[in-house]
Amino acid sequence: MPVEGVRRPAWAEIDTSALRENLTALRGFVAPSAVCAVVKANGYGHGAVTAAKAFVEAGAAGLAVAIVDEGVELRAGGIVEPILLLAETPRDALDDALDARLTVTVGSLEGARAFVASAARAGGRHPVHIKVDTGMHRMGVSPEGVDEVVEVLLESPNVIIEGLYTHFPVADSDATDDQAYSHEQMLTFTAIVERVRQRGVSPALIHLANSAAAIAMSPARATMVRIGLAAYGYTPHPSFTSLMDARGVTLRPALSLKARVTAVRHLDQGERPSYGRRRALAEPATVATVPFGYADGYPRRFFEAGATVLIGGRRFPLAGSVTMDQLVIDCGSTHVDVGDEVVLLGTQGDHSITAEEWAAWGETITWEVLCGIGARVPRITV
Repeated sequence: MPVEGVRRPAWAEIDTSALRENLTALRGFVAPSAVCAVVKANGYGHGAVTAAKAFVEAGAAGLAVAIVDEGVELRAGGIVEPILLLAETPRDALDDALDARLTVTVGSLEGARAFVASAARAGGRHPVHIKVDTGMHRMGVSPEGVDEVVEVLLESPNVIIEGLYTHFPVADSDATDDQAYSHEQMLTFTAIVERVRQRGVSPALIHLANSAAAIAMSPARATMVRIGLAAYGYTPHPSFTSLMDARGVTLRPALSLKARVTAVRHLDQGERPSYGRRRALAEPATVATVPFGYADGYPRRFFEAGATVLIGGRRFPLAGSVTMDQLVIDCGSTHVDVGDEVVLLGTQGDHSITAEEWAAWGETITWEVLCGIGARVPRITV
């Protein structure tokens, strides 16, 4: 297991009440559709077991992960609710998946045959979801291949076709052509669902919508939606906020990143702190060292992007390059002491630094920001 830096003054605070409140609000927003809470990638950086327990307490109908190991971790953490694997499981991991009572996704004819063989070895009856590729073109059965996959699964007395689903690549966009593409995907998938039902197969769980589609595409909610980013407190696109505001739904980010100042130096104008000596101090300044670096998920590019941190309720810029384990902060003429709290992500006083702001600094997306928080940063529930 990765080492957590519990002997180092840097940590992530996870507000489990925010997780519960977000999931509860989203359940009301998409009702009567059930909510499957996505907790892959260590619960989007929040801690998989912590997030899973909060979402279950808030009424999630099930959970979803990407790989077998993530599902096994949840089972070891005491989670008994259904856990869906969102990618087709490799043949040599299927037995472990069924042993952990994970719900397998089939995304190919070969995958269907391998699952049937594994289910026969395990005995009993095992649920499976069929993933259909309607336009993401990453994984899944082609629309033309669905019938053959269904036939293979129906031949096994050990298989229950519980779910049928697809995924939207651009549901988080407000561009007209992207919205049209998502609509066409929905029509394609709806026709497939009807075709499967005509064969006498009626999966209990039909799901298309990720967070974006669940918020912005009400016809795509079907019997279940898969909520990831939104459950952690962030909207997939700024334009969606008004849709939720109209229903009185407000999401609250659940994760903060904090540290404490470990060293303070008073440097003259012209000094150039950190690797590369990349920028001269414009005036004499107090420079604070903070034990958080790119190994913890704070990218080097943040220096060039003008990133700031909060100390004493005020924003201060980086004084030099981000290093593997530490930052140097230009606090100007402000008095700073060793032990002062530093907020890298979250709120302090009247100011907040959000994951969206990090994403702008890093020229990336909110999902990558949250998932990129390093394993050695301990997650502390508050």
